[in-house]
Amino acid sequence: MENYKFSTLEYKRPDLEGHRAKLARWKAAVGQAESYDALRSLLFEIDRESCELSTQYSIAHIRHTLDTRDEFYEAEIRYLEDTLPTISGDEVALSEAIAASPFRADIEREFGKQYFVSMDLQKKLFCEANIPLRQQESRLTNEYQKIMATAEIAFDGKTLNLYGVQKYFEHPDRAVRAAAVKAYSKFYEDNEPRLEEIWSELIRIRNQMGKNLGYENYIPVGYLEQGRTDYGEQEVASFREQVRTFLVPLCRKLYDAQAKRLGIDHVMWYDEKMVFPDGNAEPAGDDAFMVRTAQKMYHEISPETGEFIDFMIDHELMDLQNKPGKASTGYMTSLPSLKAPFVFSCFNHTIFDMQVLTHELGHAFAGYMAMRSQPISDYYSESTDIAEIHSMAMEQFAYPYAEWFFGSQADKFRFAHLQEALTFVPFGVAVDEFQHICYAHPELTPKERTYQWHLLEEKYMPWRRYEDDAFMERGGYWYHKLHIYLYPFYYINYTLTTMGAMEFKKKYAENREAAWQDYLNLCKTGGSRSYLETLRYANLSSPFQPGSVERACGYAEEILLRQIAEQEK
Repeated sequence: MENYKFSTLEYKRPDLEGHRAKLARWKAAVGQAESYDALRSLLFEIDRESCELSTQYSIAHIRHTLDTRDEFYEAEIRYLEDTLPTISGDEVALSEAIAASPFRADIEREFGKQYFVSMDLQKKLFCEANIPLRQQESRLTNEYQKIMATAEIAFDGKTLNLYGVQKYFEHPDRAVRAAAVKAYSKFYEDNEPRLEEIWSELIRIRNQMGKNLGYENYIPVGYLEQGRTDYGEQEVASFREQVRTFLVPLCRKLYDAQAKRLGIDHVMWYDEKMVFPDGNAEPAGDDAFMVRTAQKMYHEISPETGEFIDFMIDHELMDLQNKPGKASTGYMTSLPSLKAPFVFSCFNHTIFDMQVLTHELGHAFAGYMAMRSQPISDYYSESTDIAEIHSMAMEQFAYPYAEWFFGSQADKFRFAHLQEALTFVPFGVAVDEFQHICYAHPELTPKERTYQWHLLEEKYMPWRRYEDDAFMERGGYWYHKLHIYLYPFYYINYTLTTMGAMEFKKKYAENREAAWQDYLNLCKTGGSRSYLETLRYANLSSPFQPGSVERACGYAEEILLRQIAEQEK
């Protein structure tokens, strides 16, 4: 399919009963394979079928999020999320047959040991009793997404969705910013009763999944689902503590300097996005201008990124405009049978748009390279703790081209973006610790859980002030973070990978060619290595080593503090 556009791709509901029959046939054929060549051919046949199934699911998912009001794709997603878990047992049985093959050593020799590590994870996560729980979980997470996507907030004489109102968080008039965050807050407060119920149900369901697999609660299952095979809760807790001791004081210093710049006593919640008194950097053109400029930038960065961005544009594999009914999220997903990434977001004409064109396209570039470098689709996607390095490092690689997007405001963009890269991390580790608390203490009432968020803000974001917003002051801020509902224990990945991105930033400044080669290797290796092995392969440090946070962020700290000193002269 050379000339397709995403909009013209045919969606065909997968024949899951037919697929189940194929899984049984493949299992028998694996046991009967008389040579490695015969088994190898079978493995590639299985892989092709798996890619096609994943591609059809992705088409349905993308079209559902493009318009959550579309009843056809809403029904398709409900059907797929109800029925796909029912074939998990057949998939595990096939995996066990492959693992027991007398040609196992040949498989490992060709595809590496990670092939069976991934299979072992799949086996550990499967439990027949969890299938109906997975179905309930999907219904609840879809309901959360729909509540977010259909938000209608009356503000500035308009009816805005969540992305639309957030543009006003950067308005130069402080009163407008305060009113905008109040309107945003009220949406969550109005929906709090149902959001509490959804979260309570998700905790109950997920903890039961953990118990069904022999664990005390969901936490170990969450780690397995993230593919974490060479570190655990203890390492993550030690990383959070490094953030608290090094980054929290630095972030307080950055916000104190921001208050001074803005001429106010203290940065309130509605001031946090307002980095400069005369306004933040804004894109120098409309959505089409931003995409054209990104295309020019990616051609400048490397031949590989130039080829990639042309592919994305030619096949219309990006949907970036903010539209009614569109899901309030941003993501990259894959159409593996086409070796094609897809990027979804909602532009709002702030520096966020530049982040989309670098962050989500960083994910997409990694997928594009892995799908062309790895022999099997199991390796097209890396572990989640590696994935965000691709995206966050690409954000840093774009800094030399900021003038193309922001004109004379490029320095403003670079400063604000780098500051936010660091000030985000304490929030990110708070999200992670909050989830640990909720799953470990299911006896907490909804209001007690929300109070735990308030305590975590005091621990990791002591500068945070809400000013006359009782809902946010008692801990209501966490409701907006869809990862807590949809992607348990994912969010710490953004903070771990910030360390890798900051390392790449320094390397790129010191030796661009060597840094780019390390980055390219990182993208090409996909999921063929474990987390720590992948870091070593890309010449990156482990974030769990003592002092790693300070070492990784030291270069960015130096840049920001030097620029603050110049601003205050």
